[in-house]
Amino acid sequence: MKLIGPFQQIITLANLPLRGKLVDEQLEIIKNGGILLENGIIQKVQDFNDLKAEFPEADIDKIEGEQVCLPAFTDCHTHIVFGGNRANDFAMRNAGKTYLEIAESGGGIWSSVQHTRNASEQELLKTTLERINTLISQGITTVEIKSGYGLDVENELKMLRVIKKAQTFTKATLVPTCLSAHLKPRDFEGTSEEYLNYILEEILPKVKAEKLAERVDIFIEKSAFLPEESRNFLLRAKEMDFEITVHADQFTSGSSRIAVEVGARSADHLEATVDADIEFLAKSDTVAVALPGASLGLGEKFTPARKILDANGILAIASDWNPGSAPMGNLVTQASILATFEKLSTAEVLAGITFRSAFALNLEDRGRLEKGKKADFVTFKTDNFQNVLYQQGSLRASHVYIGGEKIH
Repeated sequence: MKLIGPFQQIITLANLPLRGKLVDEQLEIIKNGGILLENGIIQKVQDFNDLKAEFPEADIDKIEGEQVCLPAFTDCHTHIVFGGNRANDFAMRNAGKTYLEIAESGGGIWSSVQHTRNASEQELLKTTLERINTLISQGITTVEIKSGYGLDVENELKMLRVIKKAQTFTKATLVPTCLSAHLKPRDFEGTSEEYLNYILEEILPKVKAEKLAERVDIFIEKSAFLPEESRNFLLRAKEMDFEITVHADQFTSGSSRIAVEVGARSADHLEATVDADIEFLAKSDTVAVALPGASLGLGEKFTPARKILDANGILAIASDWNPGSAPMGNLVTQASILATFEKLSTAEVLAGITFRSAFALNLEDRGRLEKGKKADFVTFKTDNFQNVLYQQGSLRASHVYIGGEKIH
């Protein structure tokens, strides 16, 4: 057994509900706390001195100075396998250019597709590992990663193989998602529906055979795929035994309803979700994933997080780190800003980037510091956990533990 501590404060997030609004008074705060673990699994979280007396044989990992401890974070929506850079898109957008004008000048998603296709598997692996290490340094130990910048058999499989190979070089948990249905590539000769059939018949069977991903995503939007063809695609992917998630309601409403109707694990974006659909979503087990980085990158309104929580929905918060609309990649900064605009409590934000976000990935073994959970946690050099969000990402993680092992 190993005993880690003492921490000035441990914020356990134990006993918080999966859905609905939270107030900070619900947070369990253990002062002078310790974490007892065995084989990477938490056994007890309580007063450090009491644990030391009860388990004198435990190896002690002594924490020096002021440190607060939180469950490690989960980023349940990223696109961090990509080639190239779209800084020019950002500059053009801020200068008033439209999406169409940017695309016509060589920017947009198609630009990332071309750069990613041109990059070798080794080049993509190198940059992906660098981004994963950046996320770990922020206290994120579970990362969902999408394909979607390949858009043909060869390059979609290349992206997913990069994620699989990256897993062998990191202790973080990587959750791959096949997003071949990001948009219809310009070089595909056929309709959008024919391209979706191509994914179902040519890409997904190979993904399944190589065990490259168990999740499938689609971007439902006027610029990507229409609602009915998307519904049919999702149902067929589900029949192939894939878990499904949806890019929903980013610019126009309605697709979050499809996500619920087909039993998607999550509906992500939701910036354009209307009140009636919020109620529909909140009554389901589909997780609403807010992506404030995309709102900041595009200058669009935020996901109606407050309304979703007040309607008793399940709200997670993710970074959407991608080269186009959400290049920041700092989950804590984004979540802190979302909290300011949507009036989210500290408890709601912490739940949204820990156990609720993990639930969006069908991972219920992490995100809380309590008996039986994976010993993934992050510490910050401060005497008050509120400073983590108060400083909006500028307070850096001191130490990051995965399975009770300090890796940062």
